[in-house]
Amino acid sequence: MATRRRIFSFVFVMMMMSFTVSSGNCSPKIYKVGDSEGWTAKDDVYYAWAETDHKEFHVGDSLVFEYDPNISDVAQVPGALEYEFCDYSSPEAVYSTGHDVVTLTEPGFHYFITSNQAQCALGQKLEVLVIHDPSRPVPPPTPSKNLPVGNTYKVGDSKGWNVFDTNFYSKWGEEKQFHVGDGLIFEYDNEASDVYEISGDLEFMTCDPTSPVAVHKTGHDLVRLTEPGVHYFITSNSGYCEAGLKLRVMVGPQPKAAAFPNFPKKVDLSAMERLNNWLKTFIPQPHH
Repeated sequence: MATRRRIFSFVFVMMMMSFTVSSGNCSPKIYKVGDSEGWTAKDDVYYAWAETDHKEFHVGDSLVFEYDPNISDVAQVPGALEYEFCDYSSPEAVYSTGHDVVTLTEPGFHYFITSNQAQCALGQKLEVLVIHDPSRPVPPPTPSKNLPVGNTYKVGDSKGWNVFDTNFYSKWGEEKQFHVGDGLIFEYDNEASDVYEISGDLEFMTCDPTSPVAVHKTGHDLVRLTEPGVHYFITSNSGYCEAGLKLRVMVGPQPKAAAFPNFPKKVDLSAMERLNNWLKTFIPQPHH
């Protein structure tokens, strides 16, 4: 009896250990890029970091980039060529808060560099291979991907995001009706300016970029309007902002599709049927 009890206890412990390991494998992991060194310029440090401890990155895992936002940022670029030559001219995404959490939502190679080309050339770039683990749930797409595409407006029309006039962008925005699903394109010289989406009227009035909702600085930024309400955009260049390089737009809810009554379908009658119907109009109807 004692032997049977010990065997049962051993089997139970092994089952629990197996369950614990398998459960742990299903949980997304969070990796701080560079560990204690963070996101900085050091030759081959990120290649070695990704290889250390045989790291495996899975769909659903997250990367945390920590750095000084005054001298650096994180640009996710689309391919190995852009990664190799530190080309950030067409990034998939740009992060610049100094503490960026990037969730890996798709399998394949992912490439990250800094737009500071000198630092990128010194080694501030990261390549990771992301694999899909069928035991893990795939994270849902961001809400903006679920929105229907609306109208797209180039901010400032032909003048772009470059006008230093206190009333120019105010008048430009008031002439249009924006709805959820619409997009704004900001075009400008990214070496002289940028686009900060900020949270409130006070930050807008005082040109305060310290707590942005989002930051864009590629020079050709498409911003989707995903929520109704007032949206505020400024440049972090305080002199430009105070001179008028800022935009406030009112976004209405997504317009509902017009409802049309169900009219009966048009019947395509033959020439003979139309003639017979016309002749029937001359036949006197019986009286009851």
